Amino acid sequence: MSLSFEAVLAARNVDVSLHVEPGETVAVMGPNGAGKSSVVQSLAGLLKPDSGLAVLDGEPLFQLPGDAPDLWLPPHARGVGLLAQEPLLFPHLTVLDNVAFGPRSRGASRRDSRDAARRWLTEVHAAELARRMPAQLSGGQAQRVALARALATEPALLLLDEPMAALDVNSAPFLRSLLRRVLAGRRAIIVTHDVLDALMLADRIIVMDGGRIVESGPTAAVLTHPRSAFAASLAGLNVLTGTLDGSTLAMPDGGLVAGQPAGGLGGPEGLAAFPPSAVSVFLAPPAGSPRNCFAVVVDELEPQGGHIRVRAGALAADVSAAAVAELGLAPGVEVFFVVKAAEVRLYPA
Repeated sequence: MSLSFEAVLAARNVDVSLHVEPGETVAVMGPNGAGKSSVVQSLAGLLKPDSGLAVLDGEPLFQLPGDAPDLWLPPHARGVGLLAQEPLLFPHLTVLDNVAFGPRSRGASRRDSRDAARRWLTEVHAAELARRMPAQLSGGQAQRVALARALATEPALLLLDEPMAALDVNSAPFLRSLLRRVLAGRRAIIVTHDVLDALMLADRIIVMDGGRIVESGPTAAVLTHPRSAFAASLAGLNVLTGTLDGSTLAMPDGGLVAGQPAGGLGGPEGLAAFPPSAVSVFLAPPAGSPRNCFAVVVDELEPQGGHIRVRAGALAADVSAAAVAELGLAPGVEVFFVVKAAEVRLYPA
C-alpha cells in the first residue's frame, strides 16, 4: 500500500503527481513559489485543488471531480499528521493536553489519550514539559511538543512543512536528529530548503519548480548528479558516498574520508558532506596534521561571487582569484583537494 497523489491548482500554476511508499521519507525541495507547500496543504486537507486524486493505503482522501458529489475528506478524517513551521499549540491547554488532543478527538478515553501523550512526549525528550503551558516553552521545546502531537494520532502519513525554519541554530540540529529517529520506518513528506535535512532524513528527493516536478531520485543521486538548476545549486555541497565505520567513510574506490559523525543511528551506508569553502587546493600533497586529501583533475573554473569555484569531478573548491593565478589552475591541471576532518560531516544514508 502506498500514497498516490495527483493535483492541479490553476491559480498557483501547480500540476503535480507523486507516490510515496510505506516507510519512505521524501524531501520536497525547490525555490520559493515552486508549489511545495501547496502539495502539503492539499494532502492535509487545508487547500482544495481544482482537480486531482489522492489515495492513502487504498483509502481515497479526495477525488476532484468525482462521481457526484466530489469526494473531499476533512483534515481530521485523513489519518495525516502535520508539523508546520510554527508549533501552533493551543495556548489554553497544557503540553500534556495539547498532545492528548488528537487521540481524544478520535474517540480515545481521557486516560488512554493522556497515556499516549506521555509516551510521545517521552519519545521526543519532552516528558518533563508535560505540565507547562505553551507560553512557557522555548521555540525548540514547542516544536518538539508539536511533533509529539502530530505523532500521537499514529498517522499513516506525516507531513513536515519546513519544521526547522523558525528554530535557532542551536535547536535545529537537535530536532533534526530527533526527526531522523522518529521517522525511521514511517512514511513522511518533508518540505525543506536545507540540504542537511535531505541528507539526514530523506530516502528520496523531489525537486519542484514552477509548479511541476523537474527532478526526482534517491537523495545521494540527486545531490551528486543533479539534473535541475535548483538541485545543482544544492549540489554546491560536496557529497561522497560509501560505507560508514565510526568516524570514517570508506568509498567504493577504496579511499577513506575522515569526518565527524552527525547523523545518529543508521545502517552502514552513509554520506560525507562538506562545503567547497572548506577545501584547500595544492599542487602536491601537503604535510602536517591528518587531513583528507583527494587527487583530482580540474574540469572547469567558474565565478561564484567574490571567489572562483574549481570543479573537479564530483568535488568542488572555492578559492580566491589570486590563488587561481598563483597555482596556475586551468582545466586539465592535476591538483590535490584537501579538507580537514573537522569540516566533514558523516551521515547515515
